[in-house]
Order: sequence, then C-alpha cells, then structure tokens
Amino acid sequence: MRFNKLICSGSVALLLMLCKAASADEAAHLNSGFIDGFRLGGYASAGVTVPRNAETRITLNEISLILTWENESRFKFFGELEFEKPLSWDDDNKLNTKQSYVDLERLYLDYNFSEKINLRAGRFLTPTGRWNQLHAAPLVWTSTRPLATSRLFPIASNGVMAFGAIPIDNSALEYSLFVETLKDQMNDDNEIKFSNVKGARLTFGQEANYGLTLMSFNEKTAFKPAYRMLGIDFITHYKGIEFLGEAFQRWDTHNEDGGSGAYLQTAVPLPLVQNWTGIARIETFHRPDEGHHQRWLIGTAWRMKPTQLLKLEFTGGSGDQPESPRGFLASFAVLF
Repeated sequence: MRFNKLICSGSVALLLMLCKAASADEAAHLNSGFIDGFRLGGYASAGVTVPRNAETRITLNEISLILTWENESRFKFFGELEFEKPLSWDDDNKLNTKQSYVDLERLYLDYNFSEKINLRAGRFLTPTGRWNQLHAAPLVWTSTRPLATSRLFPIASNGVMAFGAIPIDNSALEYSLFVETLKDQMNDDNEIKFSNVKGARLTFGQEANYGLTLMSFNEKTAFKPAYRMLGIDFITHYKGIEFLGEAFQRWDTHNEDGGSGAYLQTAVPLPLVQNWTGIARIETFHRPDEGHHQRWLIGTAWRMKPTQLLKLEFTGGSGDQPESPRGFLASFAVLF
C-alpha cells in the first residue's frame, strides 16, 4: 500500500514538473491550432451467435468512440469510450438492453521526450501480448478473442508507463514499463478484478516479431492470491500467410501453477476469391477455479473495404465461457 502511494505521488509530481518545464516552449503550439488537433473516430460491430447449448442471439456488440488530440507539441491525448452490448435480441427477452453498460476503455496523456523515451499516464490497455493491445473488432480476424488473452491478466490498467524504441542495427528493441497507481473503479459482471499490477514488455525483430512480457499482480478473489506471469508471443508472415501465437504461464507465491493459456492462429488468403481470408485457431486455457479448456476455430473473413470486415466462424472443443461460446458466429465490424 505504501509503495503504491509513493508511486502515485511520484507520478503526479513528475507530470507537474514535465508540464512546468515544457510550458514555455509549448505554449505557442498549444495556443495555435489547439482545436484543429482533435480527431473523432471509432468503430462498431454487430453479430449473430448460434451457441451449441443455448438460444440464438443477435447483438449490437459495441459502439466505440475514440477522441485523440495532437499537434506539434510533445503532448498527445487518447480517449476511448465504449458502449458494450447496447442492444440484444433473443427468444426469451426479445429486444432488450439487459447486458448493456458503458466502459471507459482508455483515457491517457503521453509526453514525448524522444523516440527512446515516452511517458504515459492514465488508463491504458495493459501491454501484454499482442491481441490485448490491438483487439478492436475491425482489426482482428475473429469475432471472439482467445480465452488466454482475457482471463489470465488485467486487460487495462490505471497508472503510469514508460515506453520507447531503441535502434539496433536495422531493427529496434521496443520496451514498456508499467505500474498501476489507482485501482479500477468499474468492472462488468464477467470481468476478473486485479490489483497491484506492474510489469514490463519487450518486443524485437522485423520479418518475425517476438515479444516477452513479465508481470505481477493480485486477483481480487476470495483469498486475494498473488501471481507472477511470463508471456511470450510472435507474429510472422510467409508467402502472404500470417502466423500469430501467444502463451502465458502464471505462478503463485509458492511457485505452484497459477493458470496458463496459449493459442496459435493462422490467416491464409483464399486464392479463388478476392479479399477473403481463411482462419484457423487452436487454443488451450487453464485457471485453477475454472478447469481446463481446449478450443478449435475455423472460419473465414471478407475484407469488404479497408474499413469493413465480415467474419464467419465455427468454434468447438471443451468448456464454455460467456464471451466465447462454442457454435456458429457471424459478425460485421466497421471503422469510422
């Protein structure tokens, strides 16, 4: 507790010093063209789910509004407000809003010292693996995310992060160092709650890019267990085929298994139809209180326009999760 208070106080002091130091040379930039620096955009998705053991659902999955600001100064702002499941339909409840809620996905301010050193403060997606940082519906191939990327670690954190890229020959070593300084104030019913989050992430490579994540955190469950986690990930392309994978292993304070998960996914351009891609994924997932799950997914995605993506997929295997049912799913996502 004392450590978090010190981090929080130090972060606020550091930001105040940065603002004071930068105010003189940034004032002209901030006063000139301030309004022009704002950009509003977002994305939305809707889908049909036909689960193996439940009724069919039609859902407006999300409407995400993204507000950014930047000009020639060293500051950048990013905010994302997400309306989750604002409308749903099923046989029992007909058209309803029972699952709807509003989520402040991201809200942070960046300060750029150089390409090697940047500071971020606010609410940001935890830099763990790849899917968690780039999970917007129009940017991923499938309607559902792998279980390992949402049930083992905090998806977002409220705190501070230092990040940057260090050139190495023709490539670069990218890093992120982050620590939670304020507990999460809002959680949906299915979301696992975490605290005392801190960690580091490194990525490197060009043709094949590899990532390494180290984290520690507590789960806000009955016994408030503490975990350490190791994550590895990669993405590469071969003759137009994308290969993507992530794996995570957790240990508790007694160095015993605290949960694990992994997936391997490939995306293959289909030769006979333009802008269609075949998708295949296998995954495994284990939590001490949820047991073991094995999943497979086959499907296809049609990139109708650069900003529009239609997805069709079948999911099988063992175990069910509310956000990742087994069965048939179809969804449409659009950037705006």
